[in-house]
Amino acid sequence: MAFTLTLRRFAFNETQARSLVLNSSYEPIKIVNWQKAILLWLTNKVEVLEFHATQKVRSAHDSFKLPSVLRLHRYIHKKHFQGIRFCRENVYLRDEYRCQYCGESFSYKKLTLDHVLPLSRSGAHSWGNVVAACSPCNNLKADKTPKEARMPLLNKPHKPKFLPIKVLDKNQHSILQEWGPYISGWG
Repeated sequence: MAFTLTLRRFAFNETQARSLVLNSSYEPIKIVNWQKAILLWLTNKVEVLEFHATQKVRSAHDSFKLPSVLRLHRYIHKKHFQGIRFCRENVYLRDEYRCQYCGESFSYKKLTLDHVLPLSRSGAHSWGNVVAACSPCNNLKADKTPKEARMPLLNKPHKPKFLPIKVLDKNQHSILQEWGPYISGWG
């Protein structure tokens, strides 16, 4: 069964159209985009616990409210969980939206990714080599290591094991209001 879904652009906010996925035990697992949320719902892999208040998607014949909180029908054991995907937003979450050089907090748009060992020196684009940095610190460090630039890191970069729920609680712009009851007891 193929679906073509469209969103009304004038009323759509991509950052507000994400969904929180819970394990069958109600433990928060991850955040997915609206397309993945609809796919999980339509393939009957999840139960929808909450919907976004105003956002809907339309297919040729139907209209669907966007899911906001989903609970998996089957329990996923942590040993089978693939871990947190390496991406810009998850690096910012791991680093608590804080520049790892000056320690200041910034919004998503004001942060950049910095390679601790620069790519030009065979540094990897991975959890163990990438940190959140503000533009001034990233430019000041340039193509040097933190030691060469005399800019020590606040925290050593690492791959997180679980969704950083504590960080989501601290950064209200990262969570949606309807997620509150589902994440308040975790982390």
